[in-house]
Amino acid sequence: IVIMLLGHWIEMRSLMQTTSALDSLAALLPDDAERVDGNSTVKVALSDLHVGDLVVVRPGGSVPADGQIVDGSAAMDESMITGESRTVTRSKGDRVTAGTIATDSGLRVKVTAVGEDTALAGINRLVSEAQNSSSRAQRIADHAAALLFWFALGAAVITAIVWTIVGNPDAAVVRSITVLVIACPHALGLAIPLVVSIATERAARGGVLIKDRLALESMRTVEAVFFDKTGTLTKGEPTVTGVEPAGDLDADQVLALAAAAESDSEHPLAKAIVASVSKRGLAVEQSSDFSSSPAVGVRATVSGHEIRVGGPRLLEETGQPEIGTADAWCSEGAIILHVLRDGTMIGGLKLADEIRPESHDAVDALHKLGIEVVMITGDAEAVAHEVGKELGIDRIFAGVRPEDKAKKVSQLQREGKKVAMVGDGVNDAPALAQADVGIAIGAGTDVAIASAGVILASSDPRSVLSVIELSRATYRKMKQNLWWAAGYNLISVPLAAGVLAPIGFVLPMSVGAILMSLSTVVVALNAQLLRRIDLSPEASTRAVLGRA
Repeated sequence: IVIMLLGHWIEMRSLMQTTSALDSLAALLPDDAERVDGNSTVKVALSDLHVGDLVVVRPGGSVPADGQIVDGSAAMDESMITGESRTVTRSKGDRVTAGTIATDSGLRVKVTAVGEDTALAGINRLVSEAQNSSSRAQRIADHAAALLFWFALGAAVITAIVWTIVGNPDAAVVRSITVLVIACPHALGLAIPLVVSIATERAARGGVLIKDRLALESMRTVEAVFFDKTGTLTKGEPTVTGVEPAGDLDADQVLALAAAAESDSEHPLAKAIVASVSKRGLAVEQSSDFSSSPAVGVRATVSGHEIRVGGPRLLEETGQPEIGTADAWCSEGAIILHVLRDGTMIGGLKLADEIRPESHDAVDALHKLGIEVVMITGDAEAVAHEVGKELGIDRIFAGVRPEDKAKKVSQLQREGKKVAMVGDGVNDAPALAQADVGIAIGAGTDVAIASAGVILASSDPRSVLSVIELSRATYRKMKQNLWWAAGYNLISVPLAAGVLAPIGFVLPMSVGAILMSLSTVVVALNAQLLRRIDLSPEASTRAVLGRA
């Protein structure tokens, strides 16, 4: 009885842990929220929040609903959503997710989603749906459990007949009951669901959301991974990657003057220039008389000098020559802005979509696993090949129209490869649906996420390795549990029937009950080993590349 109770306790504890993991996600939300009401704040229940409300998040407090920061800046702990242990700085204009924590400063946040519409509620929903969905392995296990019932029943009948024929009707009854007790299909029925429940719970904690269990199973066999370039392998926003002085000023002075002229502009390129100056810690002088001309550039007065920043149209208008590195930069597909002071060229700026630092490790690790890495983009050949060359991409498809991306995925599938597609935009949705496994990154659009079987809460491309590791580990545990449950029955049923009775060994009925419970204990404990897997992008990459 003790062994049987132990088996059921371990089973229920394992299942309850996966349920409590979902409950712990909901527990990330605060008990109430501070809503701004005029010049004061009032505490309200989360259910009373509405889209458009302004809420205050205190230092160390949790964000009560999805929203956009309207005032303040804070280092946000987003580990419960993305699996990343490091804090991320969020400031005015950035979006924040319900349940994340402002670790060091207060914020004012405008609510954009509440209740079941928040990202946290979506994560809960996805995990729950994944745990309840079916898969090939589950169907095999269910079929095997059904066969085991008939196998046990047939074995019990044969056992009763044989023992009756040999003249021992009492043993016929005992042996038949022992066969039925020991052949309980409980372990076989538990082999897959418990592994999947733990795997999806661990995945959610690591920032990997499984929508489709078939996608999780298929990821272990993937032979090629397609990456959309913009926003996946690159940051998806312009960055100053080069400064070329053309006069008596150095690179920092040229950049500082350009930033001063661009400081009042809202253009993405202007923001990139100002951000670059801030990153370098350069001082920026005050500007005045700012004006902007579409397709030409900006003009401002800085320290009594007219500073102009713009592209080719600016050179046409002023008659100034290009900087010497223009051709080389153009061949790399970079954006070139020229900086003029009082009508004279003083330098040029090179802006490009910067490659994510994590992309190098992601590509290297995939190569080490023997997986082909393919980049697909609508950008020009020059831009695509520059990025591909730096990352060591195996195959590059450039200048691909959105509607043709799925055709490129199909092209590799016709070569006999199992393909995964990683993307984030509306134009990636057909390719995500076409691939054997569609993976949408968390910053992606609703259309992309709806077309994917796996969703990455962070935009780190190394998270693909976490999915592969989880898929392979989950498959190993499923296989181990199925082999154990099947092997246990193949050995224990003949013993229970009394095949060794001629040499004096007979399995008591009580021992049969104990063995039946122990089989369940083994399956449950083996599944628990999945909890030891660290699915953070850093750990998954480190495990493949063997770095300390």
